[in-house]
Formats: sequence, C-alpha cells, structure tokens
Amino acid sequence: MMRAVWNGVVLAESPHTVLVEGNHYFPPESLRRQYLRDSGTKSLCPWKGVARYYTVTVGAAVEPDAGWYYPNPSPLARRIKDYVAFRHGVEVLGEPGNYGAGGSTPLPGE
Repeated sequence: MMRAVWNGVVLAESPHTVLVEGNHYFPPESLRRQYLRDSGTKSLCPWKGVARYYTVTVGAAVEPDAGWYYPNPSPLARRIKDYVAFRHGVEVLGEPGNYGAGGSTPLPGE
C-alpha cells in the first residue's frame, strides 16, 4: 500500500500507483480531497503536457502547490490522466510491491 502523508495526515492511499520520473502518481479515487484545493498554478512538461496543482491544507497548515496532475496529458502520458503526484514535504511511503500485483507500474521507458 502506498500513502502520501503530510503533517501526519494521509492525503492519498492506494495499492497501485504509476511511477513516472521517480514520482508515484496516485489514482484520483485514492485522494482525500478534503485536504486538496485547486491552485491557479500551471506548468508545462515537454512530454507530459500542462500540469495543474493542488494546495494542501491540514488544519491551519498550508502547503501551496504540493500536488500536481495532468488533466489533459499528451498521448505518451495518458495513463496518468488526473493521477496526482506530490512534493514540498509530502512523504510518499509504503512498498510498491510487484508491478503485476497491484504495485507501482512504470510508464514505458522508466
């Protein structure tokens, strides 16, 4: 089971993530959305497309742009559409397991 944890709170939890460039992308249904707020920030990845961001809020603690996702990824990254990865002190914990047994699945070339 993979978990994204910030300030002692689980933001996402899933037995299956997609591994891209060293980041675990969590499926949309695994998110605890009460801790995520849309950010106006966007960035461009040359091969994945335009990323959108989430600000994480736990109690009074706020971490801007701590999660990101691709709502309309390029064809090469279509497997991570709406999946969310984390940064800025969000810990990704757990054991990905075997690729075929619900663990992390790398995109081709990973």
